[in-house]
Amino acid sequence: MHISVLDQSPIPSGATPGQALRNSIDLARRCEALGYRRYWVAEHHNTLGLAGSAPEILIGHIAEATSTIRVGSGGVMLPHYSPYKVAESFKVLAALHPGRIDVGLGRAPGSDPITAVALSPSHEPTSSSRYPAMVAELDGWLHDSLPPENPFAGRVKSTPRIDEQLPIWLLGSSPDSAGLAAHFGIPLAFADFITQQDGPAIADAYRRQYRPSERWPEPTVLVAASVICASTDAEAEELAKPVKLWRQRGLSGPIPSPDETRSHTPATLDVQPQRKPMICGSPQTVAAGVDSLMERYGADEFMVVTIVWSHAERIRSYELLAAELT
Repeated sequence: MHISVLDQSPIPSGATPGQALRNSIDLARRCEALGYRRYWVAEHHNTLGLAGSAPEILIGHIAEATSTIRVGSGGVMLPHYSPYKVAESFKVLAALHPGRIDVGLGRAPGSDPITAVALSPSHEPTSSSRYPAMVAELDGWLHDSLPPENPFAGRVKSTPRIDEQLPIWLLGSSPDSAGLAAHFGIPLAFADFITQQDGPAIADAYRRQYRPSERWPEPTVLVAASVICASTDAEAEELAKPVKLWRQRGLSGPIPSPDETRSHTPATLDVQPQRKPMICGSPQTVAAGVDSLMERYGADEFMVVTIVWSHAERIRSYELLAAELT
């Protein structure tokens, strides 16, 4: 089974954002040694508990600190930006780290609506109806294949010139995103951990609707889920309690410490926002949960997002999972 990492660069209570970002770089080194296939970093804004607001910068640092693992965005929230600028940013990364860079795209704001307005140069949010055209334009800039009707075709080149086809992945948690990935003939990275939608049915529809492309003749599904792995089920459940409290708070502020979490009763921590439950437990328990999820999706690759308060315990979770699944 191919397993990969999605890192949201969580900020534990008592740590600085700089420490959280350095934790991401450290974790990437360790996951490379453990045999993980990809290491993607997320984009979030105006979020005091997550440090990754500029994935293209963090990708560069992680790629420089590693040597073989693929590094990418999970993802760049394309509606905030010019497709031309995104293409050039990733071409710089690919020029420095050839054969290792993935371009993962999302259309969610990565924050709240007012922050989306702040991110826009015109202080007007980009209409979601423009997203398909932006994806197509980015593909044209990345692969020097703008259609003749594009006003920049033959007049503007995205630089630097590189000798590879950068892979685009479309991130999604809804039928619309899956349908768009099928239309363009590109892989789908489905965020099971942030949706209550019927992901396996959406993945099946993606495969049925898939239009083969030159770069991706067959549909490809990656599924991402929240996982906490520890030596025992009970230990994993303890590690999950601060994360449940953080979720209950709407992901507001740093990840609570175990001491802070102990003041909340187990009953209050069972009240969760509208998210899928974490796959949580011993290596055997987690492996069974992952196998079940992969079978239901018919997925080609599994991507793990693990958030716990302790960086050491987060590393340990990835170590135990790799030992069980690879």
